[in-house]
Amino acid sequence: MATNASTRIRVFLAGLRAVLVLTVILGIAYPLAMTGLAQAAFHDQANGSQVKAGGKEVGSSLIGQSFDLVDKDGNPRLFDADGKEVVQHDDNGTVTYTYLQGGAQLTEEQAGGVATQPDPRWFQPRPSASNYDGLASGASNYGPENTTFVQLVKDRKKQVAEFNKVSEDQVPPDAVTASGSGLDPHISKANALIQVNRVAEQRHLDPAKVKKLVDDHTDGRIIGILGDERVNVLELNIALNNLAPAQ
Repeated sequence: MATNASTRIRVFLAGLRAVLVLTVILGIAYPLAMTGLAQAAFHDQANGSQVKAGGKEVGSSLIGQSFDLVDKDGNPRLFDADGKEVVQHDDNGTVTYTYLQGGAQLTEEQAGGVATQPDPRWFQPRPSASNYDGLASGASNYGPENTTFVQLVKDRKKQVAEFNKVSEDQVPPDAVTASGSGLDPHISKANALIQVNRVAEQRHLDPAKVKKLVDDHTDGRIIGILGDERVNVLELNIALNNLAPAQ
């Protein structure tokens, strides 16, 4: 009995030592080594390719984001389907909306159309099926012949054309369709160019200067043959705001 007990204790202690050694090596030393290597060799990528402006982190060069109208506190402004601004109320989990002017409450049908609106002072990204939510990355899964999708594209094309004061024929495909991830940070150069006059007007700038910003922030095809010319919207908007801050 004493021998069996002694054997069990030795096996237990050997297993314990193995757990402790492997924990130190694989649970502490290895992660620290990989973290140090990543910080030293790939600092920008390891930290999420963060982009800073005015000393503050404003986003990532790899993840798209919206540029919608916000209030003085930075909260998104909401509008009904007719473009009238509304205020959201949350009463113990029950969300209601009232008009900013007049205070009348919206009907259920009107509240169904409440959404944000793009800020005309900024270059706008392509649509996102996930509203640029990193926790809900994905596509709409609509097929190209889906009637809902076809109508959605038509509606978007009309909205984009009116917003930028161009003809619908000038609206490029990426301005009305979402990327597969819903988080694409780039738009085509054609998409950026149709926004130049609108942004220049809002910022009181010469359109030629705004177009030069687009040219300067246009990335060519990968290794000269893959993909199309593209523009990182966040980086372009930072350069734009450095040229003429939004008022």
